[in-house]
Amino acid sequence: MNIQEQIKEYINDQPEPKRNDMQTLHHLILKIMPACQLWFLDGKNEENKVVSNPNIGYGHYTITYADGKTREFYQIGISANKTGISVYILGINDKTYLAKTYSSKIGKASITGYCIKFKALKDININILEDAIIYGFEAQT
Repeated sequence: MNIQEQIKEYINDQPEPKRNDMQTLHHLILKIMPACQLWFLDGKNEENKVVSNPNIGYGHYTITYADGKTREFYQIGISANKTGISVYILGINDKTYLAKTYSSKIGKASITGYCIKFKALKDININILEDAIIYGFEAQT
């Protein structure tokens, strides 16, 4: 199964209304960055043990760890979780930027250094989320 098929299956396996929200986010991110590299991580490590929720990734950047090792990864990610949806915006140097910039205007969402988590799209201002995603892509260019 190719990445697009894995993404489609993952989204289709979600219960409504989360399925529709994930599909909307997927289309929104592809509208922002239509030619970006797509990723699908099934949440399992090398030993096939589940270590995270599956997630869809968009774009590309190189993570550099404290020990100097590097890893290729995505810039923006989305993941369904038990209580809602997480949007990951990776590669931002200022870990307070997302919360300082978006928390007062996004709606019912919790924001950490690189994650915006919400129950459903209806609970947030999608235009503000779109601004944060655009910022995430631009922070790496």
